Amino acid sequence: MNAKHEHKQSHRKHSPAPAKGDKKRSEKQTRHAKANTQVKTGKKPVSKARNSKHAQGPKSQLCPVAAECGACSVIHVPYAEQLANKQKRIVDLFSDLADESCMLDPIAGMDEPLHYRNKITSPFAPGRAQKGGRGGQERRHEVLCGMYAAHSHRIIPADTCAVENEIGRKVIAAIKAIMGKYGIEPYNEDIGTGFMRHAIVRVGHESGEVLVTLVTNSKQFPGAKNFARELKRRCPAVTTIVQNVNLRQTNVILGQEEHTIYGPGFIIDTLCGLSFRISSHSFYQVNSKQTEVLYRTAVQFAGLNDGAESGRNDSITVLDAYCGTGTIGLIAAAASGRAQVIGVDSVDSAIRDARANAAHNGIKNAEFVTADAGAFMKECAAQNRTIDVLMMDPPRAGASEDFLDAVNVLSPGRIVYISCNPTTQARDVEYLRTFGYRPVRIRPVDMFPHTDHVENVVLLEREAKLS
Repeated sequence: MNAKHEHKQSHRKHSPAPAKGDKKRSEKQTRHAKANTQVKTGKKPVSKARNSKHAQGPKSQLCPVAAECGACSVIHVPYAEQLANKQKRIVDLFSDLADESCMLDPIAGMDEPLHYRNKITSPFAPGRAQKGGRGGQERRHEVLCGMYAAHSHRIIPADTCAVENEIGRKVIAAIKAIMGKYGIEPYNEDIGTGFMRHAIVRVGHESGEVLVTLVTNSKQFPGAKNFARELKRRCPAVTTIVQNVNLRQTNVILGQEEHTIYGPGFIIDTLCGLSFRISSHSFYQVNSKQTEVLYRTAVQFAGLNDGAESGRNDSITVLDAYCGTGTIGLIAAAASGRAQVIGVDSVDSAIRDARANAAHNGIKNAEFVTADAGAFMKECAAQNRTIDVLMMDPPRAGASEDFLDAVNVLSPGRIVYISCNPTTQARDVEYLRTFGYRPVRIRPVDMFPHTDHVENVVLLEREAKLS
């Protein structure tokens, strides 16, 4: 290579179960840990930052509860050193997979790596019993909210957070105060009693609109309108409030039933020049600034950064696998008038949102299909349909062997692989190498400063094309 990041939804990520085919390939991953002597990063290697394995970890001047929380596992490490460590991790993973002609870009970090998370999820739990109600006869409990301690359901009270949006944190604090004022009991997960389970706040990065989702343990919400008025009075930035009903005793935060208490029930935000509708169930990257960097990198790697009005008429067919609500595919379609984008996802509600987002933005050169991506690729191959570029952004577990085999059957000339887990990405890249694909450019992006997570974009092309 040539040198040039919810069941318990804090901002801690959990590793899911392996994808199909992972067991066969797991023993191959270890050999990516050794750096090739031909790799030149332009920087002296930096030793890996310490990670806190338990609830008690290194202290940080940026966060008074960092040692207890553990979510920002490297917040005690200077940011420049964090970036160097993540760069080295990518070098180590891909050094045996890419030759010296592969370009490794420097990691894209943040100028201001604080308060970047536009989504905040806070659990509520009962604390000490307190007297309340008329005549002091009714027992109420202190309301606890904040973050879960590492590897536990113990709540660490915190009014501020170094990485969460400051307006969002103020909304959480206001909800806690209103609960105390109106005697609203927090949910007790041990016995299934209480009313308020969670609050989720989403803040539009460009629009500034604020969506508040109150997750309750009952369909009835006495005084809901008064609660909303009080929250709006305390936090004028709030534009909509939704009640989500979750009656199950489970770690899953959201239920399926919802009622809008105030406003339209969703917010609109802008990403890479396009506007997207965001509801409580919508997937939307939590770091908007770095998401733009990530997606623009993917569009550049795909060869689609010529502008929608370039005047070129050589069409490029792009398949966006795991497309979700169509964010990447729509940005690719908007970036180039030559692109004909097909988005595929197995979740029908996501495809409906993708189509709505396309219509909302007036994008005509993108279509979205509900299907298994692997099966869809095999069907395209059987029909002799040509796909020039495959864009894939799989879950943390990576792609299955069935999916990668379907890639080989379809045989796109170029693959842009976006990953939130470079370890499984490297494993998949090694598998794709057996089909003649080679990495030609790599760029890591620091989506989650002060954590050990790093996103990575890899451009692969078939050897025949390279030659």
